[in-house]
Amino acid sequence: MGDPKKQRKKFSKPGHPWQKERIEAERGILKQYGLRRKYEIWKMDSMLKKFLHRAKIIIGERTSQSDMEKKQLLERLHSLGLLKKDSKVEDVLNLTLKDVLERRLQTLVCRKQMAKTMLQARQFITHENVAVGNKKITAPSYLVSIHEEPQIRLVSPISIGIDDKGQKGGNLKS
Repeated sequence: MGDPKKQRKKFSKPGHPWQKERIEAERGILKQYGLRRKYEIWKMDSMLKKFLHRAKIIIGERTSQSDMEKKQLLERLHSLGLLKKDSKVEDVLNLTLKDVLERRLQTLVCRKQMAKTMLQARQFITHENVAVGNKKITAPSYLVSIHEEPQIRLVSPISIGIDDKGQKGGNLKS
């Protein structure tokens, strides 16, 4: 069947390892958004940098291909809830890391008051107690689109097959 795909990092580390201001800012973001590791910040930051880089290229070019890519980029960012419908490409350059972190499933579960804290929201998600539509999502970093946002819900223990004694499956008595 061939070799399995090589897993690659989805982020790039900061250029300099020991910058006090950056480290303190990252520590604040970790606490505010209930993240476990700094690479979660770096992953979202890398995704944001890709959007910004793509926008800069599109602004510089004036071809029919760039018009098509501009439309696709704006539709993608609108569906993710990062931009409004009538935004321009220049508005992409104003996006910040906090805008992207606000669209994570973990943040939205906490903001909708389904969980008391960010860490509890993370726990609900990883323990498969949160569903978006009909799918259980187990990744707290899942970016929720604006169409999926109203479909976020907690899954009741009854619907996942837990009885009143806290055991999975049913009690079989013979």
